[in-house]
Amino acid sequence: MRTLFLHPDGSPAAPPGCESESCARRGLQLLQQNPCGLAIVELPLAGMGPEEWLTAALRLRPSLRVVFVGRSVREAVGLLRAGAADYTETREAAMLLASRLPSAPAPMAEPWRRLLIGESLAMRPVLDTIRLLGPRRSTVLISGETGTGKEVVAKAIHAASLRARESMVSVNCTALPETLLEAELFGHVKGAYTGAFQGRKGRFEEADKGTIFLDEIGDMPIETQAKLLRVLQERECQRLGSSEMVRLDVRVVAATNANLEERIDRGKFREDLYYRLNVVPLHLPPLRERADDIPVLLEHFVEKVCRAEELPRKRVAPDALERLQEYHWPGNVRQLENAVERAVALSGDRSLLHLGDFNLPTRSTVNVPAPEPETAPALTDQGLDFAATVQRLERTLIEQALRRSNGNKKQAADLLRLKRTTLSAKLKSLDEVA
Repeated sequence: MRTLFLHPDGSPAAPPGCESESCARRGLQLLQQNPCGLAIVELPLAGMGPEEWLTAALRLRPSLRVVFVGRSVREAVGLLRAGAADYTETREAAMLLASRLPSAPAPMAEPWRRLLIGESLAMRPVLDTIRLLGPRRSTVLISGETGTGKEVVAKAIHAASLRARESMVSVNCTALPETLLEAELFGHVKGAYTGAFQGRKGRFEEADKGTIFLDEIGDMPIETQAKLLRVLQERECQRLGSSEMVRLDVRVVAATNANLEERIDRGKFREDLYYRLNVVPLHLPPLRERADDIPVLLEHFVEKVCRAEELPRKRVAPDALERLQEYHWPGNVRQLENAVERAVALSGDRSLLHLGDFNLPTRSTVNVPAPEPETAPALTDQGLDFAATVQRLERTLIEQALRRSNGNKKQAADLLRLKRTTLSAKLKSLDEVA
């Protein structure tokens, strides 16, 4: 397999046997002239951005495998999503990877892959990001709808890390009242508050050398957010009632189903904390966007439930499987798992699970397309109420944009070519006149 080695001008010579070039555009010309199967690209590139070069290279050679050499996690995530084969920090690591391409790593060769079921196109960026982040300590912010499996992904990130032998500690920021959350996170000494009959470590201390997972971070009280920000900045915490600072070596993974940028606009979430958490964003697609994974998820959950209930293995009827892939799954993977447990229970001694066993709501079994916006009204001799007509049209367009973005106001604003703050103001105005 011929290899193109693209490097910054003035860098050491390329390894023997490679087509070597220091100019990004001449590198594309070499690809056009020669059937290379692999490109190793050291960053920064001269005269072209790496993602622009990758797009052009894959257009010329769709089967080309491109390995980038650089040191930016954020850049790496973008390039992997754009189609890069891998991203490493050194030339030597890139050459080692090159010797193993084009074969992709076997899923079971990576222990963390056992936690995540599915290989659909929508899940590949998630898998690639976890694989890339494994040996690093970067803070990760996982977003996604309720039930998409954010805690499972957090466990996979921990299992893929160099901290996998240490503890992963989970904290649900909505499960505790505000008065106890701070003590839960940072610990307290004896007598720090009423009922503190003895001192205890906080969850951050328990996670030292390992990973702490902060679930539903968007619901954390604003006062606690300020103290969490200090912990993230200084990597130390202070138990309630103590003046002693405790040094921490802990990786932070947070998750939310809320739109944090919208909460920032409403004064419910600190902007500085958002940027501390959002070092590497990782978005989980809803189940309706990864329908190709439903058969393997069903098989996994059916086997899991049958094993727990000590039942013979059951399987899903073909006609039921087809309908289950069409269903919208508003509760995502969690709803699917619950539906499987119900189906196994209702199937009795039958080895075949039928659609009726899953007992799904009929009104949402198939996605219903959103209605198109109203056409412009005709002006009659009697005239019309201009303000009311404009409001109706605005409401229709905004509702359609929100449906297409699954309620994500930032994405809806982008669809309407509006600023997020402008969309928020329009929504508030429309609600007031509704």
